[in-house]
Amino acid sequence: MQLLASVLLPTYPDPPGPKIASNAVAVARWLRATLDVAMVNVDIPDVSNALSRFSLNLPAKIQEVEAASRQKGKTLLDAVAAEASRCNVTLTSQELKAQPALMGEEAAKEGRYFDLCVVGWTPNNEASQMTAEEVVFSSGRPTLIVPGDEDVGTLDHVVIAWDGSRVAARAVADAAPFLERASVISIITVTDEKVLPREDVGDRLARSLRARGLTTNVESIHVGDHPIGAALQEHALRIGGNLLVMGGWGHSRLRDIVLGGATEGILSDLRLPVLMSH
Repeated sequence: MQLLASVLLPTYPDPPGPKIASNAVAVARWLRATLDVAMVNVDIPDVSNALSRFSLNLPAKIQEVEAASRQKGKTLLDAVAAEASRCNVTLTSQELKAQPALMGEEAAKEGRYFDLCVVGWTPNNEASQMTAEEVVFSSGRPTLIVPGDEDVGTLDHVVIAWDGSRVAARAVADAAPFLERASVISIITVTDEKVLPREDVGDRLARSLRARGLTTNVESIHVGDHPIGAALQEHALRIGGNLLVMGGWGHSRLRDIVLGGATEGILSDLRLPVLMSH
């Protein structure tokens, strides 16, 4: 069955970053997937009154902002299309629109029709970070968060952050296409962050993956006083990992104020591609 991936790109106020086109195509090529590009352009409701029309010409300003958003989307699409053609990746595209506060929600709704969601992340770009969070928690699909300003390269060393939880198990299952293509799989457990369900959770997962014909190694780490999200990424990079797989933890009704420590750390400071499932 053909794997379908969707890269979800908010265009307002700024897109995720200059590398998102090549990175999305690189992921699709690695997975031998069809790639759909969904531009989420801004749709600003006209709430102006007679005075604002007279003093600020608000409708014209709204049209100007929306036109700029669409142009950014076209530029992104052209870049993805050129890269997909170069790499022989089958590409489809569509244009969505949403109010500024609902762009992430619109992206998450569209992502439900694909096997994998890809979102870009760029420092100091609130739109890309909010979209990534919304897609992780609301799409119901595994979400690959990729840097918007760095090349991802080949995702052949997969690092699994494993604590034996439901969301971690979901993430491992969703990572199957990456695990099947990996040359190295490392399982890491954090022993001083919370109580684990059993002492050998990492070894137990390794046995399960080896029974499926996958080669794995297991490590335990201590984070000490370091934020767990940063510690997981730093360790993954230290051992040569280029994809981190983990569960995304957050209470659906309280997500705006309560996120799991590792999830919050990843979504606020991405250092390598992360596949996150909720």
